[in-house]
Amino acid sequence: MALALSVTPTSSSSCVLSRNPSPNFKTTLLNFASPRRIHAINPLHRSFQCLQSPSQHLNTSPFTTSAVTSSSSSQTTELVLQRLVKEFKSLTEPIDRLKWVLRYASLLPPMPDSSRTESNRVMGCTARVWLDAELGQDGKMRFWADSDSDVSKGMCSCLIQLLDSATPEEVMELKTEDLVELNVGLLGGERSRVNTWHNVLVSMQKKTRRLVAEKEGKAPTFETFPSLLLTSDGIEAKGSFAEAQAKYLFPEEARVQQLVKVLKEKKIGVSAHFYMDPEVQGVLTAAQKHWPHIYISDSLIMADAAVKMAKAGCQYITVLGVDFMSENVRAILDQAGFGEVGVYRMSDETIGCSLADAASAPAYLNYLEAASLSPPSLHVVYINTSLETKAFAHELVPTITCTSSNVVQTILQAFADMPELNVWYGPDTYMGANIVKLFQQMTLMTDEEIANIHPKHNLDSIRSLLPRLHYFQEGTCIVHHLFGHEVVERIKYMYCDAFLTAHLEVPGEMFSLAMEAKKRDMGVVGSTQNILDFIKKKVQEAVDRDVDDHLQFVLGTESGMVTSIVAVIRSLLNSSANSKVKVEVVFPVSSDSMSKTTSPKGPSSIKVGDAVLPIVPGVAGGEGCSIHGGCASCPYMKMNSLNSLLKVCQNLPDVENVIGGFKAERFKRQTPQGKLIADVGCEPILHMRHFQANKELPKELLDHVLSREGKR
Repeated sequence: MALALSVTPTSSSSCVLSRNPSPNFKTTLLNFASPRRIHAINPLHRSFQCLQSPSQHLNTSPFTTSAVTSSSSSQTTELVLQRLVKEFKSLTEPIDRLKWVLRYASLLPPMPDSSRTESNRVMGCTARVWLDAELGQDGKMRFWADSDSDVSKGMCSCLIQLLDSATPEEVMELKTEDLVELNVGLLGGERSRVNTWHNVLVSMQKKTRRLVAEKEGKAPTFETFPSLLLTSDGIEAKGSFAEAQAKYLFPEEARVQQLVKVLKEKKIGVSAHFYMDPEVQGVLTAAQKHWPHIYISDSLIMADAAVKMAKAGCQYITVLGVDFMSENVRAILDQAGFGEVGVYRMSDETIGCSLADAASAPAYLNYLEAASLSPPSLHVVYINTSLETKAFAHELVPTITCTSSNVVQTILQAFADMPELNVWYGPDTYMGANIVKLFQQMTLMTDEEIANIHPKHNLDSIRSLLPRLHYFQEGTCIVHHLFGHEVVERIKYMYCDAFLTAHLEVPGEMFSLAMEAKKRDMGVVGSTQNILDFIKKKVQEAVDRDVDDHLQFVLGTESGMVTSIVAVIRSLLNSSANSKVKVEVVFPVSSDSMSKTTSPKGPSSIKVGDAVLPIVPGVAGGEGCSIHGGCASCPYMKMNSLNSLLKVCQNLPDVENVIGGFKAERFKRQTPQGKLIADVGCEPILHMRHFQANKELPKELLDHVLSREGKR
C-alpha cells in the first residue's frame, strides 16, 4: 500500500509525518521563505524530520529556492554526508535504495526554463541532467539541478543537500571517493547512471571555479584547447590548430581523382598509419570510395592489410608510416609468399622513430643481456621497433612482439603459462610504467573482477607477477611524451567533465587521469584503434537516444587520428535523420604549437625529402612541436606527403631506378649467429599473430623460453 505523506509543522525546529494525506502537503513542503533547513528522511522509521540549520540566512536568489539545502559550515556538510551514507547503508536491497533515491527526487522543485540550456548540461550521463550555480554575496554557493530521469534527479538532490550554501572551498574539497558508499544499486548495472555522482559533482566544481574567478575579476587560469565541433549540418573549427586540421577534411575532387587514377592503372595498394598528415588522410579517405585497396589503421593491421591487398592482385604496396612499418610489411609479405610484390616508402631518407631509435641504442642491448642472465625470461617488444632490433633481441632472449592493444593480454597470458617467468618489456618507458601501474590497480580488485580481464588470473597471481615484471627505463615517443604535467593540469581544470582518451604510451599523469575516467566509463586507455572504437561507441549511444546532446572528447594521442575520427562521427550523425547530437573533438595543444621559430630571421619551414615541415618551438631539439603545449604531431610521420605518394605511384614500375631509394628492400644482413635478419626478425611478429588468432602463446615460443632455463 502506498504511503501518503503529509507534513504538519509542530515548532520552528521540527516536523512530524502523518500517514493521512494532507491537501496542503505540497504547499507546506515548498514554502521556503523561512530559515534554511536540512530535510532528513529516516528510512527505518519512515519519519520526515526538519532540522533547524545553524544558519538563519534567507535565500534571496532570483531562482526558485531548492527544497534541499545544506548548512554553511563544513562540520554540517560532513554531518549531512554521514547521514546520507547511514541512510543508504541501512537499505541492503538495491530496489530499496533505488526507491529511496526517487523519494529524494520528489524534494527537488522544477528548474527554471532559463537554466535548462546546453551550457548547463552535465556531460557523461545517460539521462539529460542540467546544473546551474550562483555565488552569493555572502560568498556561499547556490545550486539548482534537474533531469529528465527521476533517478538522476534524486542523485542531484542528495548532492545539493551536501553543497548548497557551502563555501567554494568546501565544494572543491568534496571528492568522488567521499560518495562511494552512496551506491544506488541500480538494477541492470547501468554504470553511466551510477557515474552521475561523479559527473554532477565535477560540474558543480567546474562552475564554482568559474564563478570565483569572475567575482575576483581574474582571467581564466587556462585558455581552452582548439577543437572541432561536428553536427549533422557540418564542422566548425575552433582555434588555429583546429582550422589547420579541418582544412583538409574535404579535399579537392581533382586531387582525389588524380590519385585514384594512378592507383587503379598500376594496381597499387596503400597501407597508411592513423598518424598521417591531415592532407594525406583527407585525400586517402575520399579515395577509398573509388579504390578499395586503401587501408588506414594502426601498426598492427598495416602488414595484414598489405597481405590482403596482395591476395587481391595489387602488384605494389605503398607504406605511409615510419621505416619499421615498411620493414614489417616487407617481411610479412615475404612470409606469406608475396615476395614479388614491391613495397615502397615515402622518402629516400630515413623516416625514423624515437622509440625504434631507443631500442637500437647500447642501453637496450645491456637491458636484454641482463634479461638473458635471468631465465626463464620472455622479452615482450613493442611493434614500434626495427626488424633488426627484433632479430638481435630474439637471439638473446625469446621474444614476442606486442602492440598497445594486446600488450596487457600478452603479458598476462605469458605469466599464466609460465608462473615463474620473468617478463622484460620495452622499449617504451611510459607504456611499461603504465602497465605496472595497471597491474598494481588490479591488486585492489576481487578475484572475479580480475578473472573478467584474464580467466587464468586472480589476486594472488597478480601480486606474484609484479616483482618479475620489468620495463626499459630510457625509451619514449616524442609525441606522447608531450602529454605531461602542464597539459594534464589544463585538462583537469577545463575538461574534467569530458570524455578522455589516451594512448597507452602517454606519461603517468595522463595515464592515471584517463584510467580514472575509464573507471566511470568516461574514458579509454589503449591503442589508436581502441580510441576510435570508444568514440564510435559513445556517439552511437547518443544518436540512439535521439535527444539533443553535446559530447566532448579530449584526444590524448597524435593529432593525425582526427581524420579517421571525423569520418566515423560524420557517418554516425548522418545515419540518423535530424540528429540533435553535437560532438566536439578537443586537441590538447597550445594555441601556438604550430607557430614559427622565435628567430625573426629563421625559416618558416624546412624540407625533409619531399615533405615540407613547419618550424615549431623545440624542433631543433627533435620534439617537433611546442613542449609547453604538447602539439602531438609527429614530424617523422609528416614526411609522408601526398606529393611523395604521387611521385612513387607515377614512377612505378621503376624501370629507370628513379625511386630506388624509396624501395623497402629485403634484409640480407645476418644476425650475430649467422642467420638472416629478415627471418629471425619475423619470428616475434609471427608469435604475436599466433596469439592474436588463437588466444594462446605458440608452443614453439614456450619451449624456447623453457629451454633457456635448462641451460642455467
